[in-house]
Amino acid sequence: MPRPLTSNERDLIAFILGQHSPLQVDLDLVEEMNDGGMGSLRFVGTADRRFGRCIGEAEFDDADGVPVSVALNADQHGMLFELDVWKVDFSPLQRIAALSELRSPNAGRRSP
Repeated sequence: MPRPLTSNERDLIAFILGQHSPLQVDLDLVEEMNDGGMGSLRFVGTADRRFGRCIGEAEFDDADGVPVSVALNADQHGMLFELDVWKVDFSPLQRIAALSELRSPNAGRRSP
């Protein structure tokens, strides 16, 4: 059943988009994906859409301290397609972190 994004979901998407070039963005409605409760969302659109490319990523720690990886994907037309959320222990997501808790992948890590 389609629903609007929550404010934390919007902040997460804005955080990821802020790191990358502008896209065509339609944030009206999303549907929760069947991912075991990890929080992945698909943006409502036409039926013939398919994955095009990953446009950005973010990370945060869930309320239980387990790391969460997020990828924002576009469809073949450059429209937002999925917010792919993966909790590293595959347990259900407890929350989407606040904007202040989001980080870019590899932030603070040194290259070899």
